[in-house]
Amino acid sequence: MKQPLIIFDTTLRDGEQSPGASMTRDEKVRIARALERLRVDVIEAGFPAASPGDFEAVQAVAKAIKDSTVCGLARALDQDIDRAGTALKGAERSRIHTFIATSPIHMQMKLHMTPEQVIDHAVRAVKRARQYTDDVEFSPEDAGRSEEDFLCRILEAVIEAGARTLNIPDTVGYSVPQQFGNTIANLIARIPNSDRAIFSVHCHNDLGLAVANSLAAVLNGARQVECTINGLGERAGNASLEEVVMAVRTRHDVFPCETRIDTREILTCSKLVSTITGFPVQPNKAIVGANAFAHESGIHQDGVLKSRETYEIMRAEDIGWSANRMVLGKHSGRNAFKSRIAELGFEFASEEEINAAFARFKELADKKHEIFDEDLQAIISESSVEAEDDDIKLIALKVCSETGETPRAKVTLRIGNQETIGTAEGSGVVDATLKAIEQLVQTGATLALYSVNNITNGTDAQGEVTVRLEKSGRIVNGLGADTDIVVASAKAYVNAVNKLHNPEKRWHPQKGEV
Repeated sequence: MKQPLIIFDTTLRDGEQSPGASMTRDEKVRIARALERLRVDVIEAGFPAASPGDFEAVQAVAKAIKDSTVCGLARALDQDIDRAGTALKGAERSRIHTFIATSPIHMQMKLHMTPEQVIDHAVRAVKRARQYTDDVEFSPEDAGRSEEDFLCRILEAVIEAGARTLNIPDTVGYSVPQQFGNTIANLIARIPNSDRAIFSVHCHNDLGLAVANSLAAVLNGARQVECTINGLGERAGNASLEEVVMAVRTRHDVFPCETRIDTREILTCSKLVSTITGFPVQPNKAIVGANAFAHESGIHQDGVLKSRETYEIMRAEDIGWSANRMVLGKHSGRNAFKSRIAELGFEFASEEEINAAFARFKELADKKHEIFDEDLQAIISESSVEAEDDDIKLIALKVCSETGETPRAKVTLRIGNQETIGTAEGSGVVDATLKAIEQLVQTGATLALYSVNNITNGTDAQGEVTVRLEKSGRIVNGLGADTDIVVASAKAYVNAVNKLHNPEKRWHPQKGEV
């Protein structure tokens, strides 16, 4: 029997710290349910002390999830731990993940603490967390640049205090595989009570080595990997869940452990996270990229036709690429629509929400012949956006583009209870449309990103537009989908503006992340 490898997903916490990737409470619950279907062991739902919104999101995930452990992050501070314990109260199984920095540069420059003070804070934090749950995880932040002797001291102390998982984070993505693997092996060998805890790793991808470092740690005794869907996360991201899981599964001859992940749910989960965050998956991304199982070379095609194993080390079906899906169309009824939405893990809060989403479905079905899961995800996302109490709504859009003439746009918005019209010219119809909207809303924000993705294939496919606005250090993403890319662009911009106008700002109190 192989040992279990615990998969700890932090998409909802560290993944959300990607600039512009903030999620609403309902979006977090949707992703959490997808992670539960994926059979993730631990879901880090957020940082309850970060903001009232994050507290409510962790609380909602804790109540919704039954099969996975729900975790909340907390600094080694009494108020953070109490906040996490309260947010997790309704969970079937809960974990508090507390951390404090241990590298010389962090202790001196950020914490202004001596090593002894850091150990005292860590021990006190673990003991306080144990008042709320027996499942306590401790992380020495910036472990990759910490002194090994000091790591041994603090980890031994927190095990004695009751920590049952020790997470060794490469916070700034500085480690390389052989060195990081040796660090894990040394800690396990040197700490007298190491057999009383599970060793975990949390690797950042600044040098593109997050997955390699994580796997090196597993080969040296780590039995939990912290990762995210699509590798989403701070700066260059985290270890990619799908890559770690499929590496362990595919190279079962190398790894002495196995996960409980239902790999057939990987693709669906990847697309859901991409849709909600507005971060598209690059085509050549391992496992979940559009080209991951594509073969263009004649030699490769010939080999695959003769025997799949000649050029494919995994089956696309095992990840969900060729899953049997019910394709809906304009003749599909309400029950078929509701059934497929439920299979995608979404539950409507009211009959009004069902009616609104079904109306969108019928409207889309009149424009394109077949409606795929990706289309339904976009409908759900758009319904979630519209369900919010937005001050600004897109009412009408008229554009004019003619060879030799300057493109023009006329936009009608409802701002509060009043309809207002704006017109503008631009280098193209999208440029003119966004200028017309900005003329009306006057955010003064900088357009930091404009991205277009096709949701499915074909000329009738919906276009999905991501708009990123930045103002006074605040970054928001807007998402819009439509078969008309100009309309999708307008929806995305309005969505971003509404988020920008939302007075609640997401706040991460830690100056450095785990």
